[in-house]
Amino acid sequence: MNLDQIQNVYFIGIGGIGMSALARYFKHIGKNVSGYDKTPSMLTAELIESGIDIHFEDNIGLIPSDYYVENTLVIFTPAVPMTHSEWNYFIERHYQVKKRAEVLGIITKGTFSFAVAGTHGKTTTSSILGHILHESGADVTAFVGGIVENYNSNLIGTGKTVTVVEADEFDRSFLHLHPNIACVTSMDADHLDIYGTSDAIQESFKEFASKVTDKSKLFITKELPLEGVQCAINEDAVYKAFNVRIEDGSYVFDVQTPSEIMKDLRFGLPGKHNLMNGLMAIAMAKTYGTPTDAIAKAIASFNGIRRRFSYQIKSEKLVYIDDYAHHPTEINAVHQAVRELYPGRKVLAVFQPHLFSRTRDFADGFAESLSQFDEVFLMDIYPARELPMEGITSEWLLGKMTNSNKKNVAKENLLAEIKASDAPIIVTIGAGDIGEMVPSIKKMLNENI
Repeated sequence: MNLDQIQNVYFIGIGGIGMSALARYFKHIGKNVSGYDKTPSMLTAELIESGIDIHFEDNIGLIPSDYYVENTLVIFTPAVPMTHSEWNYFIERHYQVKKRAEVLGIITKGTFSFAVAGTHGKTTTSSILGHILHESGADVTAFVGGIVENYNSNLIGTGKTVTVVEADEFDRSFLHLHPNIACVTSMDADHLDIYGTSDAIQESFKEFASKVTDKSKLFITKELPLEGVQCAINEDAVYKAFNVRIEDGSYVFDVQTPSEIMKDLRFGLPGKHNLMNGLMAIAMAKTYGTPTDAIAKAIASFNGIRRRFSYQIKSEKLVYIDDYAHHPTEINAVHQAVRELYPGRKVLAVFQPHLFSRTRDFADGFAESLSQFDEVFLMDIYPARELPMEGITSEWLLGKMTNSNKKNVAKENLLAEIKASDAPIIVTIGAGDIGEMVPSIKKMLNENI
């Protein structure tokens, strides 16, 4: 498919974090962009403000009349049901209809492509890498799965020859990509509704890794069963972060590379998991040829990602942090970072489980990770693309938790319950619509400090 011949790009599910990055990209290069999404959100509001027409009703009458078969590309999210009227309209008329991952594959095939894979850490690592390359003057466009604070966007740069993409394992999407340099941050079991078993997801990651034939261009953590360049913190590895300390709320550390020691790098994202994400990005940028001083400057100026350990309030009396974590490993990482930064202080975690299947598959892990917090509010499960499953509820999950200071809280009661808590450290966690509540939680807390 030749993208130069495409005049219009229509998105079904335009409000998704990955889809919206593509929408911004096509708008920037001069295509007519419009689309559908199920519900309005902050992301759809930002896209509408940029001049993209979006509607929220599945209605073929709202498809622009000049979007013809020969000049239109249709991009859809796998979450769209087969019964969707607009999707069927385009299929029946033989439009070019492609998944987001297929389109990313087409865009990246003609570029020098970096791909960041892993069940955790993709968004942070790809954002840091995109920021390093952009700040160093590379001709880069980075498509990332979060809103990067430095750019207030999930698209970094406007380059034509270098791309950075998240290699998403969901639906085996990352197998459409053509990476020149790649990393795998983790291979934990997830998306078992798609894969069935943890062995199947591991095999899929191995297939992705095989796309990088030069293993000096594939970066991995030490525990992964892959051949590649190992990265580690305070352990022997080809790229090693060591002499790690905290100064003024930031990590300061050194990095051993194959050719030098990079001294006194400063990095503002908390948590050892983020330090590893930063190390992976440094290793890839260094391998590409980015100068050491440019890497150091960019790492220090990276401001983080919306909903990735994102500070909403940071004062002596009260700290409010919001995070997208939706897997037990990610919740453990949030807990580690909070305890490291605020030892001895009471922490309230507000968690909204995401997907009935994920809650079922990792219930014991969720219970264990959440029980580490001093107080826990558990919201109803956010269904996303799923129908309810018998017996899989937040009440059921709450019963598995060993923490006695816990309760189920309905969405409409959440503000009042948070207000009544005496915890000076509050963390909202989850990948559902809890993110939409962050502004109102922040407003309420600010009024009561």
